[in-house]
Amino acid sequence: MHDSLVALLRELDADGYQFTCVTPRTHQRILDRRGRTARAETLRDVFGWNLPFARDFLPGPILDVLKDADGLEQVGDLHRSRYRVAELDGRLFLHSAFPTTDGDSVFFGPDTHRFARFVAAELADLPEIAHLVDLGAGGGAGGILAASAAEPQRLTLLDINPRALGLAAANAEAAGVEAETLEGDLSALDASPDLIIANPPFIADAGARTYRDGGGELGTGLSLGWARAAMARLAEGGTMLLYTGSPIVAGEDRLLTALSEAVDEADATLRYDELDPDIFGEELDQAAYASAGVERIAAIGAVIRKP
Repeated sequence: MHDSLVALLRELDADGYQFTCVTPRTHQRILDRRGRTARAETLRDVFGWNLPFARDFLPGPILDVLKDADGLEQVGDLHRSRYRVAELDGRLFLHSAFPTTDGDSVFFGPDTHRFARFVAAELADLPEIAHLVDLGAGGGAGGILAASAAEPQRLTLLDINPRALGLAAANAEAAGVEAETLEGDLSALDASPDLIIANPPFIADAGARTYRDGGGELGTGLSLGWARAAMARLAEGGTMLLYTGSPIVAGEDRLLTALSEAVDEADATLRYDELDPDIFGEELDQAAYASAGVERIAAIGAVIRKP
């Protein structure tokens, strides 16, 4: 399956395929606009908007590799791709079909773009990187793009989701980036990296979906836990680049408060920036946010340096 997924990305790249992945809410709006009977008219419809298509619609080479990758789903007398493909910074990335409701879905969207931009902006200020770890890598976009720019000696894509790691491995090979995939958390590493990047789930998700639920207080649990684990695991002088979301309650950034205390305890340093003041506003209708009086969810970038 791995070789077929790599071949799919290369076929689409050779065809000039491009698609910018949007939020699930926007994606659903576009599907509603096109109607229930809509079927794919372009490759973007098949692998971007995830519309059904007739079996003879796809070019032979793309259809063949999609079949070999177990990527065809029967929808009545039509077919649908089990994968979506998005473009970011000139690279193509496989991720899960729409809607991403399964617990082990591999998510890609606007947060991926913000994460990649944040990491790229911070890399210029870092010394040469020997070992880069993408913690909670998902499809691996963050680590792959960072490695393309920084050229570390070693890249580890780390996740607890085997499905994500399979796509990450294919995405890395298609991008021409050498990477190892490792199932687990930071305790699974055999070394102390000098750079850890992470984009953890940060939503207080009622369905507790792995790719989405941040746990802890209002979705901040994973972000805080990963930061603590990174400070313990990093090599001396190492850095963590953390992109995540934080609930703002009565003007207080709850994650900043907790993260500042954790950094002080570890004798590390913290630079914390609000990158976008208002993301996923629809989530505020959830009971957890409404009952706590959350005013907004902010996208933040934290740079944590170990002494």
